[in-house]
Amino acid sequence: MNGKQKSGASKKTAKAPSPYKFGLGKDAEKWIDDNVAKSAPELRPVAEGIRRLVRNAVPKSREAVNAWRTAAFDYHCPLCLMMIGKRHVSICFPRGTCLKDSAGLLEGTGKNLRHVKLKSAAGLNIAGLRELLQESAELNRQSPLGASMRPKK
Repeated sequence: MNGKQKSGASKKTAKAPSPYKFGLGKDAEKWIDDNVAKSAPELRPVAEGIRRLVRNAVPKSREAVNAWRTAAFDYHCPLCLMMIGKRHVSICFPRGTCLKDSAGLLEGTGKNLRHVKLKSAAGLNIAGLRELLQESAELNRQSPLGASMRPKK
C-alpha cells in the first residue's frame, strides 16, 4: 500500500465529458448569436428561422455549442445541429438514419448523421421538417445518447 489509498477503498469514477463546448444556456446562445451575425446576410434569416423552428417544434429544447464549435440543440441529448455554410444552412440530425423521414428530406451517406440543406427562409416551411425535429426529440426522450454519441445503457 502506498499510503495514498487505503485497502478496499474504491477509486472515484470519472465523470463522462460533456459533448458541449460552452454547455447549455446563455453562453451558448451568445456564441450562436455571434456566429449567425458573422454569416452571409442572406443566410441570417435562415439560421434565425431554424432557431425559432426548433424552439416551437420542441419547446423544452436548449441551445448549446458542441466540442467542434457547431451550434447544437439539446433535448435529453443532441437533437440536431445547425451548420452555416457559404450558400446554405444545414440542419443535421445525429441519429438521422433512425428517423422515418416520410417526406424524403434527409441527405447524406454517413453511418448515422443526415442533414437537410436550406438556402432560403422559405425552406423552413417545407412539409416534414417540423416532424423530423419532433421525431428526433421523441427518439432522444426514449433512448438518450451519451457523450460517446451511443445510446446510454
